[in-house]
Amino acid sequence: MHPLIRVEQLQAILSDPNVIVIDCRHDLAQPAAGRAAYAASHILGARFMHLDEDLSGLKTGLNGRHPLPEPEALAEKLGQLGINAQSRVVAYDASGGPFAARLWWLLCWLGCEQVQVLDGGWQAWIAAGEVVSDQISEWQPQTFAFSPQYALHVSANEVLANLSEPQFQLVDARSAERFIGQGETIDPIAGHIPGAINRFFMLNLLDGHFKSPEQLQQEWQALLGMQRPDQIVHQCGSGVTACHNLLALAVAGLDGGRLYPGSWSEWCSDPARPMLC
Repeated sequence: MHPLIRVEQLQAILSDPNVIVIDCRHDLAQPAAGRAAYAASHILGARFMHLDEDLSGLKTGLNGRHPLPEPEALAEKLGQLGINAQSRVVAYDASGGPFAARLWWLLCWLGCEQVQVLDGGWQAWIAAGEVVSDQISEWQPQTFAFSPQYALHVSANEVLANLSEPQFQLVDARSAERFIGQGETIDPIAGHIPGAINRFFMLNLLDGHFKSPEQLQQEWQALLGMQRPDQIVHQCGSGVTACHNLLALAVAGLDGGRLYPGSWSEWCSDPARPMLC
């Protein structure tokens, strides 16, 4: 299944009971904003998942700002939303796709193959004049069968070991300014992991939509050179926008990369780990 779906494609299948739309709108500075936006208006029939409460696990202060949820806990929440093995899940947000991409990656991690991100997100749906609602639909809870794909991510210890014995290339999805340690407003320490290269996730977009597969492939191959996608580990500030880069590579036909979920927010929590500005 193609990782993206266009507005007109979603509109054509919206009445299919197996199609489950998930609203992932979020604002890092105002965590309650996404739920409020959903309550005010959302794609007809959409359910809501919160980045902090549903798409992340418990924080310890040492595992990053958005640690991975426990697979069992995430599967339980998905089942409560009426999602099962036959469901086709479509995620959207209003920020260019990073929060929807987080759900896309998490579902791939749980072994789900029928998951897509709405290209252009909420803005594209509104611009097309499609149906929205403030009504919360009812749904029947389901059992979400899952099979975690643990090989899709790496740990902080694996990243640390990679510094002395390189096995993969880190790609940081944060802005160029944050990557070089300027204008850090979220994490307590500025900088980046040694050896990482930078690809700001917003570079995957053009006018709010993902660039064409051909353009994405050209740009990413220029960045990665001869390295294969499966030799790449993606990170960002907390393992969210890195999923956008993974999604872009899937669009380009270059999927196979892994995620470092803890990312910079986990890495910089231990002053013994090497850091660069």
